[in-house]
Amino acid sequence: MHQLEPHYLWRDHYVAEEDERSPFYGREYSEFHFNHQLYNYYLHPQWDSFGSSTLYCKVLFVDYDDHFALIELIGEWNDALHNDIMHLKRTVIDPMYKAEIFKFALFCDNVLNFHSSDDDYYAEWAEEVHEDDGWIACINTRQHVMEEMQGARLEHYMHFGEDYNDVFWRTQKPLVVYQVLDAMVHGRVKRLVG
Repeated sequence: MHQLEPHYLWRDHYVAEEDERSPFYGREYSEFHFNHQLYNYYLHPQWDSFGSSTLYCKVLFVDYDDHFALIELIGEWNDALHNDIMHLKRTVIDPMYKAEIFKFALFCDNVLNFHSSDDDYYAEWAEEVHEDDGWIACINTRQHVMEEMQGARLEHYMHFGEDYNDVFWRTQKPLVVYQVLDAMVHGRVKRLVG
């Protein structure tokens, strides 16, 4: 796990710790000290902690003109035991929403499990972004994670599922990823490939 770095090819376009409006502004990272841990495994030090003991993130790109954020997640999304959605919403999403970000892509390639609880924070988040024609999309969820999310009926609040899986986002520029995801959400294209 310690070798899984957050996506870094967009750092020429955006760096969260240098963005004064970012919840991670001013954060400093070590390449040598591993202080984030997921159970018995250390995580690469570039991942950001936001209050959860099992889920970490990296804000990869934010565009304040087009009002979107691209965020990568790693770990276990556990609302049942750790109320991870509350931590994500209050620590990461709320400050971004106040900065007029209301379109969120969550890259879930490295989310290993999902355990649901109540849906209050999802409902609150969806209500906020929908007021501004925004959206929430979970990209590349593993099959069992997707099934758990479906079991919790999260499709009422966010976009995820087969059309949002196998998306090759790492090879694209961030603006292209956003444009295609926005078109997918609005039904103009089926999926991002290649």
